[in-house]
Amino acid sequence: MHINKFRISSTATGQVRIISQRSGLTPNLVCRMAMLSSFEAGPISGAADDAGEGQEFNAYTLFGDFQPLFIDLLKYVEFGAEEIETDDSDLLARLRLHIDRGVRQLSVRLKSPADAAELIAGSA
Repeated sequence: MHINKFRISSTATGQVRIISQRSGLTPNLVCRMAMLSSFEAGPISGAADDAGEGQEFNAYTLFGDFQPLFIDLLKYVEFGAEEIETDDSDLLARLRLHIDRGVRQLSVRLKSPADAAELIAGSA
């Protein structure tokens, strides 16, 4: 699977802007941290009400050279070590849900640049 453009929900877009302002991190870094935070919490369920109506990212800006790694992590979190065939639209929907959940988690944890530095240092 290769993604060229990726759009997050409008709810996540608003929260990403707030987190970016508080922490000094760029929106793409906030989304990366959100994905990893949500992956750590396990599989996701549900549906986004406003999926795909928020900020659009160039996939390279969002994932960098690590797009295959993020996609493989998503598959592992959602399906375990099993090789399950799923369509790209399902994976994109799950990825969007992970970003939504992760942004909600980060919005509680990141209130300042010091919080961002502490979170990053704690994961090293």
